Amino acid sequence: MEGKSSGDIITFLGTAGARIMVAAQILASGGLWLNLGGTEILVDPGPGCIVQSTKRKLRADKLRAIILSHRHLDHAADVNIMVEAMTQGGLRRRGWLFAPADALDTESIISSYLKGYLEGIEVLQEGKSYSVGNVSFTTPIRHIHPVETYGMVFRTAEHTFAYIADSRYFDGLCQKYSGELLIINVVMLEAGRPFDHLSVPDARRIITELRPKVAILTHFGMTMWRAKPWEIAQRLSQETGVKVVAARDGMRFDLSQLNSPEEAN
Repeated sequence: MEGKSSGDIITFLGTAGARIMVAAQILASGGLWLNLGGTEILVDPGPGCIVQSTKRKLRADKLRAIILSHRHLDHAADVNIMVEAMTQGGLRRRGWLFAPADALDTESIISSYLKGYLEGIEVLQEGKSYSVGNVSFTTPIRHIHPVETYGMVFRTAEHTFAYIADSRYFDGLCQKYSGELLIINVVMLEAGRPFDHLSVPDARRIITELRPKVAILTHFGMTMWRAKPWEIAQRLSQETGVKVVAARDGMRFDLSQLNSPEEAN
């Protein structure tokens, strides 16, 4: 999925999901780095984000915003160091933090001294729209997860893509997401376990219903990793007729590939 660079690039800093995978760092857990027409946004900076981003020569002081889908550590553990890096240790007041209310209230995930380093903090809410530079995004529906959680639909001048964050599958989930590209956190191999996460059968259902040009699976738990996610993606491609890819640590996806028929079929 790597190729010639364009204005809209997504870098997968890490693909680990669930506590065991993250704690053992079997896969990295750094989140998503978006460079959309020159507007750089970090989504879900989990443990090791600062290491993974600097390793890949991504400069935190170029970030315009950090977005947290929810407060769990595999999505938010590095938010403080990334705010510090984004603002050059507070020397340059810069950037926005977007997060659900319960990530900012009584037990805030952001240290109080860092709040003044930011241009501002905005609370994510169901059905709301936001903008960062030339990029807009919505948080269309609250997910079913132990803490307040939202996915996102991003819109640039050229593309629309969705990120379905952690959630149990529920009626109405698919109705709120759209776009040429769909990024899905798929933690579990099989459905029916008592965890509020998506499984491979859930992903198949979502992809079949939404029919994006490309779907990318990420945020793998142990059962997914043992089952070889790249083989699962290949099977889903055959079953759905949609190009499905298993993300890799450090993978860069250039959204210009969505304009290529061979990538979409």
